[in-house]
Amino acid sequence: MRELILVIEDEEKILNFLRRGLIYEGYRVETAADGTAGLASARDNPPDLVILDWMLPGIDGLEVCRRLRAASNVPILMLTAKDAVSDRVQGLDAGADDYLVKPFALDEVLARLRALLRRAKPEAPEILTFGDLRLDTGTHQAFRGDRAVELTAKEYELLELFLQHPRQVLTREVIYDRVWGYDFGGESNIIEVYVRYLRQKTESEGEPRLLHTVRGVGYVLRETA
Repeated sequence: MRELILVIEDEEKILNFLRRGLIYEGYRVETAADGTAGLASARDNPPDLVILDWMLPGIDGLEVCRRLRAASNVPILMLTAKDAVSDRVQGLDAGADDYLVKPFALDEVLARLRALLRRAKPEAPEILTFGDLRLDTGTHQAFRGDRAVELTAKEYELLELFLQHPRQVLTREVIYDRVWGYDFGGESNIIEVYVRYLRQKTESEGEPRLLHTVRGVGYVLRETA
C-alpha cells in the first residue's frame, strides 16, 4: 500500500493542488485546513509524511510541527512564504525535516517528498552484485573481486542506483532525482564528475569497464562488449 501523506494547509487552492497531484502520483492523502484538525488527523490516522503550512489559523505551523515531532519521528515538509535564512532555521529547529518556499512546483514537492520517505524507511540490507562488483547495503562496503573499493557517501548512492538497475539505461533526469534530488539543476556536470570517480575506483587495477555512457541519454551498468 502506498504511503499516506497528511497535508495541513489553510489555502484551499494550494490544498486542492497538492491533494490532486499526490493522488495522481499514487499516494493516499488526508487533508486538514487548520492546526487542530491536523494534529487530530495525525493522532487518529498516523501518516507516513506530513506537508505542513507555516501560517495556519489557530495553532500555527511551528507549534504543530513541535507537537508532531514530540509525538513521533514522522517526516515533516514545511511550506511557507517566509524565505529568510532565520525563518528557515526557525522551522528546522521546530522539527521540520525540509523546507519549501511558496510558490513552488509540484515536481519539487514530489522530489523532496521521495527523498524524505527514502530516508525515513531504509530498506533491509542486502548484497547487490553485478559480475565481480559487489555492494553491501548494510555496511556500505564495495568490492571489485577481492579488492575493497572505498566510496564517499554520494559515490555509494550512485553505485547503489546502478546496481539496482543493471543493464538498464538511466537518464540524467532519473539520476538527478534519485541521488541528488532537487539540489542540482539539469545543466550541472555533477553526474559526469561522479561517474568518472566511480570508474577510477572500480577500474584502478585494470578491470573491465562496467559503467558506460549512452550518448545523449545517460549511463548504464553492463558488461564490456
